[in-house]
Amino acid sequence: MDFAPAIDLSGKCVTVMGLGRFGGGTAVVRFLASRGARVTVTDLLNEDDLAESLAGVADCPVEAYHLGGHIEDDFIDADLVVVNPAVLPTNPFLDRAREYGVPLTSEMALFWQFHAGRTLAVTGSNGKSTTTAMTHAILQAAGLPCRLGGNIGRSLLPEVDEIAANEWSVLELSSFQLEDLDRLPASPNVAVVTNFSPNHLDWHGCLSAYRRAKQTILRWQTPDDAAVLNQDDADVREWPTFGRTLWFGSKDAGRDGVFESGDQHVLRLEAREEMFPLADWVPLPGRHNLQNAMAAACAAVAAGADLDAVRRGLESYRALPHRLERVGQIAGRTFYNDSLATTPESTMVALEAFSQPIVLLVGGYDKQIDLAPLADAVARRVKTAALMGQTAEALGCLVESVPDSERLAMRECATFEEAFHWAVDHSDPGDVVLLSPGCASYDWFHNYAERGRRFIDLVQAWRPAMAEG
Repeated sequence: MDFAPAIDLSGKCVTVMGLGRFGGGTAVVRFLASRGARVTVTDLLNEDDLAESLAGVADCPVEAYHLGGHIEDDFIDADLVVVNPAVLPTNPFLDRAREYGVPLTSEMALFWQFHAGRTLAVTGSNGKSTTTAMTHAILQAAGLPCRLGGNIGRSLLPEVDEIAANEWSVLELSSFQLEDLDRLPASPNVAVVTNFSPNHLDWHGCLSAYRRAKQTILRWQTPDDAAVLNQDDADVREWPTFGRTLWFGSKDAGRDGVFESGDQHVLRLEAREEMFPLADWVPLPGRHNLQNAMAAACAAVAAGADLDAVRRGLESYRALPHRLERVGQIAGRTFYNDSLATTPESTMVALEAFSQPIVLLVGGYDKQIDLAPLADAVARRVKTAALMGQTAEALGCLVESVPDSERLAMRECATFEEAFHWAVDHSDPGDVVLLSPGCASYDWFHNYAERGRRFIDLVQAWRPAMAEG
């Protein structure tokens, strides 16, 4: 997309393409209206589908709503088009806007252009939400002014005028958002890359395009910025940046950053070196969460926190909703909601977090990525698997191709409710019942949050047969 510079929006005709259900479109509408823009909202979804978002802008002076489809005039007669990041860059309506010289932008690009504070941005194929939230918790514990936003679910655009020059905006950035920000160009003061593996190839088209989008977080950095990179990731190790590089990982090679060192961790930064028991401070299960904490600690220290703030921030941290969220324990089964696991890698690390037998709800929307590693992990680590969504058949075939997988009870389920009830009917006391799909939710749900809430509702309503009567 071709971005407009920060401009006086008063009286400008601005089309918002994609109100959406996550709040980004709502935030944009409120921001534009507050600056006197003449706003038109267009979305492929209808009024009923967008009821919650429409209620969020009911008090805004929107000139027109064109829902259930787009109108070409909204794109060729506008002064500016604000595009939802989920919209493909090749969308024909965007092509028409470009033909007529109408500049394109996005919610995150507008935030970047108008805000005056400092930015700490996190991306990665897995772990970015938890790492972002952990980093924010540490900065709060350090008493540093900070706000949490971005892809984690909260737009900071409506607050952009309130953000002071010394305040940190801690942002989770998706590959979609980064692809847009590449045109500004955007340079975070501190950039974090948790890891890299194939994802969203249905949107980006190929792995190299996905990688290039992710690398935007580093591409425009200067020597005054810091880049926090995963030393254990062979791909990320090779990513170029002009920023000052800090590392995190399982082996201490004498670099600056945060590393495992025996049963302790070491922080090394600007000629100072400190040992600390990071594992004792992390309240979440799984080795992957220890890696997230290393990244968060390194980024927060780069932003000005000390190790005491790292301790206090992590010890008070609680799991994000839908990320290995312990829902409860019923009849000896422990239920975990990991609906935010929308990649195979996320589910694979979730499986390694438990020593108990696992009953797994897995599968969903097909993003055209390789499911063989996920199938292998399911075959090795899972007792029972309820297969869901578009990927159910393919995933089942892949699991069956793994040697000794016949021990695994497995079923393709036609609905989420069927998957849940079949799974718990095949569970026993002492088992973990885990929703960790490894796939996006769009075939059955509007988003991962709706999927996770449905799981929680079913858990709370479930009673084992032995307890009835």
